[in-house]
Amino acid sequence: MRDAFLDWATRDFSLLGMPFHFWTGVFFILGSMVGSFLNVVIYRMPLGLSIVHPGSHCPKCQYAIPLRLNMPLVSWLWLRGRCKNCATPISPRYLGVELLTALIFAATWIHWGHTEPVMAMCLFALWSLFIAATFIDFAHFIIPDEITIGGVILGVGATLLAPALHHQGDQLAALKSAGWGVAIGFGVVYGVVRLGKLLFGRLRLKFPAGTTLILHEGGLTTPDETVPFEEIFYRPGDTVIIRATRVELPDRCYCKAEVRLALAATPPTLRIGNDSFDPAVVRHLEITADEAVLPREAMGFGDVKFMATIGAWLGWQSTLFSLAAASLAGAVIGLSLVAIGRREQGSKLPFGPYLAAGAVAWILGGWSWWQQTFG
Repeated sequence: MRDAFLDWATRDFSLLGMPFHFWTGVFFILGSMVGSFLNVVIYRMPLGLSIVHPGSHCPKCQYAIPLRLNMPLVSWLWLRGRCKNCATPISPRYLGVELLTALIFAATWIHWGHTEPVMAMCLFALWSLFIAATFIDFAHFIIPDEITIGGVILGVGATLLAPALHHQGDQLAALKSAGWGVAIGFGVVYGVVRLGKLLFGRLRLKFPAGTTLILHEGGLTTPDETVPFEEIFYRPGDTVIIRATRVELPDRCYCKAEVRLALAATPPTLRIGNDSFDPAVVRHLEITADEAVLPREAMGFGDVKFMATIGAWLGWQSTLFSLAAASLAGAVIGLSLVAIGRREQGSKLPFGPYLAAGAVAWILGGWSWWQQTFG
């Protein structure tokens, strides 16, 4: 079946009697449609909402958007970036993601469609993962498992369809490359994360007086972000310390108490003042505080899994290249933002977008550079 599909695809779809750039237009339109879906993913997935139900609607007035007003690219321009029902502004990001995805799909087909059409179509899926991960990480400082773990599974499937992703001529060699890519990508970045915890110690967060912090099953929520527990607790000694002015429980209240949460300890512990609690019982805790101290990491665990995704799609060499390129780009951009006053020194920087950019650089020329440098 795969061989029959490859034979059909490598003839530029001549079975359908259509010229090559007819398909360029088709994939541009397909890209805009995928971009429309990615907007749903970017908005809903970090919030734990279904990406399938309900259908597209205005988040403010809940107006169900009919198909005629849900056409990629056209609808946003026609409505001038506002909800038809309540005139609430719709972020230009929606138009931007649709246009970006459409252009990338078309450019991918133009570049690879003649020589590697199957790889081109597999890359459509990889670009979609990268776009969703980039926008989610910028907005929420997380990369959901659906993208990272799901991306690894998709990467293995793409490897079987297009061994050229790994610069291999057969499926078995490509699968070996994917396996090493997952192992080395995950292992190297996980080592960086663990080393970062040892070197950078703790992160002290300051808040305005009267700020409400929430400890819940998913992590620690501050006014600016939610930090997942998986990015905080690695070692048994990792502890979140919050110097609270007030802590309220259903049956008691604490004033000027220190809250200490250690989920990686054996057993996990939650202390409020001199009292100890089982964290599994206290699932939601609202704390008024002006300071919190967190175990500090070089990168989040989502970045570790995201690197495994890149390895599954592109091989182990790509993970080392992408990490080096991302580190350089992140350092330059981060320092530049600090220099112009757009970012405070030591503030958190999403790393996933730079890993994705490094992987794109690998696809566009990194492999050639690697071959010339290392043979």
